[in-house]
Amino acid sequence: MNELQDKKELLKNLIKKLHQSANPEEIKEKFKEVFKDVGPQEIAKIEEELIKEGMPAEEIHKFCDVHIAMFREGLEKEKTLAPPGHPIHILLEEHKILLKSAEEFNAIVAKIKTEKDSSSTQEQIKKLGQLAERFKDSENHYLREENVLFPYLEKHGITQPPAIMWMEHDQIRAIKKNIYKLLDTRVSMAFQDFATQLSKEAISLAEILSGHFYKENNILFPTALKVINQDEFNEIRRQFDEIGYCCFTPESAKVTTEEMEKSSTKLKVEGMVAFETGSLSREQMEAMFSTLPVEITFIDREDTVRYFSQPKETIFSRTKAIIGRKVQMCHPQKSVHLVNRILEDFKSGKREVAEFWLNLGGKFVYIRYFAVRNQAGEYIGCMEVTQNITNIKKLEREKRLL
Repeated sequence: MNELQDKKELLKNLIKKLHQSANPEEIKEKFKEVFKDVGPQEIAKIEEELIKEGMPAEEIHKFCDVHIAMFREGLEKEKTLAPPGHPIHILLEEHKILLKSAEEFNAIVAKIKTEKDSSSTQEQIKKLGQLAERFKDSENHYLREENVLFPYLEKHGITQPPAIMWMEHDQIRAIKKNIYKLLDTRVSMAFQDFATQLSKEAISLAEILSGHFYKENNILFPTALKVINQDEFNEIRRQFDEIGYCCFTPESAKVTTEEMEKSSTKLKVEGMVAFETGSLSREQMEAMFSTLPVEITFIDREDTVRYFSQPKETIFSRTKAIIGRKVQMCHPQKSVHLVNRILEDFKSGKREVAEFWLNLGGKFVYIRYFAVRNQAGEYIGCMEVTQNITNIKKLEREKRLL
């Protein structure tokens, strides 16, 4: 068993002892001594293992606050850093505002509770109603976590922490529902009963949000940042946009997806590239292009050569020296006017495809040029595809078996 596995087993045993009512301070000191370098991702994995070994999720949740107290010092070092526009940044900013709102709500209710009757509380009740509307509008915050972030965590094997957080979301919803009901029915209640019950719910909301947000900020989100790659986060952001935001979500936190991607360029160099229908690594993409029985060259909107594939069998010789060169410089002078005509037709929208075929050294070569456009239909470049179709021309009848 390696050192990391040894530490995992020791940490699991400490948590089990904690569940068996061992002295929390003794457990905490032992943890500080042995597990100085244990991060939030390890905590998530250990909770997964405890669940698999039979510990009820309810028990994990019941003692989660004790875990937090034990791990607090180590977790403080794990600061969640994400740029504006990043899904985690947006959620963190919303946490700040929601927690401040809950604390403000609690403070107003505390003042109301000191009054003898409702005659002097109209302005305060009005403010509570405004804050309650903010709580109602916060539902999008929880939906984005439950329907987008949590599924991505689950794809990476992190299942129990999201389940626990979702359980707490439902508890938050239940408390908020009680608050809305009290505010709606206050005129039919004795003032002191109303104030007492509302105070209880306000305190409960502030306490659960404080603990819940601490767990997400210091365990769930750092874990997400470690296991979810940047291209996946770009897709998460797009899905966040589809669900929508809260009335209080700061505009500064919601920079566009394009700006977010620019700010994360360095993080994406060695990562996956996300497409609408999946994601691929750089190695996979290069291998795919090299395996295709065609030569592909891409020229950008400025007529500059940006890429060419390297299949095993090539028809035209190309070197890396052409990268960054104008495509007109890569053709004989006598054919440059044809190149320009094709590119002009592509840019104007007059043409989408240009194709040629010729005999070349015993090979029948098929050359096609395609206008490449973005989702808005704007011209962003030209792709040349060259293929030896000599054997394809010889095909007859059918072949249904290997």
